[in-house]
Amino acid sequence: MNYQKLDTALAMALNDVQDPEEPSLIVFIHTKEAPDADAIALLENLGVNGVSSANDIFTATLSVNAISQLSEEPWVQYIKLSQKLRFLNQVLR
Repeated sequence: MNYQKLDTALAMALNDVQDPEEPSLIVFIHTKEAPDADAIALLENLGVNGVSSANDIFTATLSVNAISQLSEEPWVQYIKLSQKLRFLNQVLR
């Protein structure tokens, strides 16, 4: 796994996953450029939906093993964990 391509939150979340084969992490995959046919095929094989050569950012629910595989691809710029956002004026109770 190339940890240089993972954001800190994702790197930490990988430690909490029980089954490395189960798709359980929602991530953003940022590519260096629009993917070619081979990259599209790999993304689709890993379960990424809506892949096209017109985009360079994709959202997917992936397993630890899939994230590891993607992090080694030269065309992947970085992978970021999706996190729930909250309103700034929301009061915590």
